[in-house]
Amino acid sequence: MMNYVAFRLAEFMLDASGPMARGDGRPVSPEIQPSAYLPQLFPNRIEMRVNGGFLLALAVAGLVWWLLYKTTLGYEIRTVGQNPRAARYAGMNVARTIVVTMALSGALAGLSAATDILGVLHFMPNAFFSGYGFDAIALALLGKSHPLGVVLASLLFGALRAGAQNMQGIAQVPVDLTSIVQGLIIVFIAAPEIIRALYRLRHPVKGEELVMARGWGGSR
Repeated sequence: MMNYVAFRLAEFMLDASGPMARGDGRPVSPEIQPSAYLPQLFPNRIEMRVNGGFLLALAVAGLVWWLLYKTTLGYEIRTVGQNPRAARYAGMNVARTIVVTMALSGALAGLSAATDILGVLHFMPNAFFSGYGFDAIALALLGKSHPLGVVLASLLFGALRAGAQNMQGIAQVPVDLTSIVQGLIIVFIAAPEIIRALYRLRHPVKGEELVMARGWGGSR
């Protein structure tokens, strides 16, 4: 619900008569100073818009891993995410953890928008590309909610989206094919959990898997 507050605030700030309007009738902000541009990693390749925000994203992913798996707050976040009732029974403040998690996720989303502005657009538009939020949910699912997995999934989806434009322009392949591939990847990743939920199957126990593997060859 807070997203709509941010949307309407951006519309007010970037309106033709708003305090952040450029002044030429377009709902965008004035361009930032060149000294604020993020450095390009491949300055001689105009078609490659990879900038310093990519390295910043990798550093932030490492910081998130450290926060989730090496700190008390991260343990509380993971516990509340997996089972809020158990976390409350263990004495954790579930409401506070949820608010802190929302604040951290909002800060990360704002950082990603800042890198897009400073590294690619060089001005603030009224609205970014639609679907980023849904892509983030899909990436979290594909990466098993682990920072390393999310990074790898992001590279996969980014390569698919970047290559889709070239495929449509060079090979005349519809860009919608990329969305189909992404959807199929998510379906196959989520299929085991969906089947378990529909048929109420329990997760396999690691101990049982080890016994089955050891007894397969008849050596037990």
